[in-house]
Amino acid sequence: MKIRVKRLPLTALRTFEAAARLGRFKDAAVELGVSPTTVSNQIRRLERDWSCRLFVRRPREVLLTDTGRSLGNVVRQAFASIARELENHAAASPKRVDLAVGPIFAARWLTPRLESFRQSLPSVELNVIGRPRITGPATMPAPIAVDWGDGDWPGLESAYLFSIRYAPVVSPRLARTLGGLSSPDDLVRFPVLHQHDRAEWSSWLELVGRPGLEFGSSTIISDANVVLQAAIEGQGVALAPFPFAQEELRAGRLLKPFAIELQPSRSYYLLTRPGARNRPEVARVADWLLAQTEQERHSRSGSARRNPGEEQSTCLSSRLSGSSPSSRPRGGSGSRRTPT
Repeated sequence: MKIRVKRLPLTALRTFEAAARLGRFKDAAVELGVSPTTVSNQIRRLERDWSCRLFVRRPREVLLTDTGRSLGNVVRQAFASIARELENHAAASPKRVDLAVGPIFAARWLTPRLESFRQSLPSVELNVIGRPRITGPATMPAPIAVDWGDGDWPGLESAYLFSIRYAPVVSPRLARTLGGLSSPDDLVRFPVLHQHDRAEWSSWLELVGRPGLEFGSSTIISDANVVLQAAIEGQGVALAPFPFAQEELRAGRLLKPFAIELQPSRSYYLLTRPGARNRPEVARVADWLLAQTEQERHSRSGSARRNPGEEQSTCLSSRLSGSSPSSRPRGGSGSRRTPT
């Protein structure tokens, strides 16, 4: 007999689904927060209205009939479909992900790519926070971070992002004022900017065959962003970390007078806590960072092939150091200290 149902009794169907799944009215009542009598009455009403028997009732148990078993499967699938649809819509609201990075990475790499991030991951709300030096899970301030090192962080998962190179940069105005920079010896006429200490400059001078060269004047600044801004303002010649300073060269705010570059042994890595990528939004942020840096590595590689001068500077660095390109100078704190 075909039964006409003007309106589906959703509450009673939800009660029936729980009872069919759990096999006991009492357990269904506990799950739904009602009394066993309420569960029994709602199922009796379904049986009466639909003229079908859903359960065989016995003194200490209830058993599904064939009709009840069939309807139970259909109702269970229907509620599961509704739940998935609601989850999909809920997932459309932004999911917050904390990302810990250093100041120069945040300012010079991440900030120019925020629009790309928003377009790629509109469902993720990125919360960028500062980070201390990360040594392991105890110093990891977020589920995902970017840090500088050799790839070995005990207790954390790491993935290579990119390497940096140091090269002298100077503002066009300062270069004109003091007569230009055509050889490392000309640095004695220029004020020189150091980050933290004189280690990177000492390593670079060794690389170009001028160890011990005395600068006319020096200023030591701890923050790499401030060092770079001081160079842009014409306050001195700085050893800038590339690719962070690349945009300043393209815009003409800085000049790179020498092709010779210092390659530290350490690089930037993506760090995640074990299991953090089980959260889909964290996995998407990690994948975006890896994809962006891989794409840019390929882009720089293609640019080097189109511009042999860039490859020449790498080879020149290797010859001056007496090493192969894969084992460029690693000495000095420039290979140990983060540029952030």
